[in-house]
Amino acid sequence: MKIVLGADHAGFEMKQSLLAYVQGLGHEVLDVGAFDGSHPDDYPDFAQAVGEAVRSGRAERGILICGSGVGASVAANKMLGIRAGICHDTYSAHQGVEHDDMNVLVLGSRIIGPELARELARAFLAARFSGEERHVRRLAKVKAIEARFLAGD
Repeated sequence: MKIVLGADHAGFEMKQSLLAYVQGLGHEVLDVGAFDGSHPDDYPDFAQAVGEAVRSGRAERGILICGSGVGASVAANKMLGIRAGICHDTYSAHQGVEHDDMNVLVLGSRIIGPELARELARAFLAARFSGEERHVRRLAKVKAIEARFLAGD
């Protein structure tokens, strides 16, 4: 699977660690930055870069990192078709995909450590959307909300 990784300065070190880990799991990785963690930058820029890669099909899923994960999650979820979830436990990381078709995992580098980040990435990447009727129905409702607001209602 092709995975896009992005992080602001606060998530730079975790992104670098996850990049090698995700590649080691056999995935192809697209790195959209930051490429230098030594100066402050803005998480919405990386949320947009990750989201655009997923939306365009250049990546099937994304992993996005900022200090808390909150800002990046908020920003990524503004994009049509992006279902980003901040996860700091393995259950949410896989269940978000299985039930909600989550396509971007968001992590807070100041909240969790590198070992947990690897476990979360592994759980997220191994999960598949269940396709169960109740999950398909709920996802359709989420998409309807998105379409309604896209139309300007």
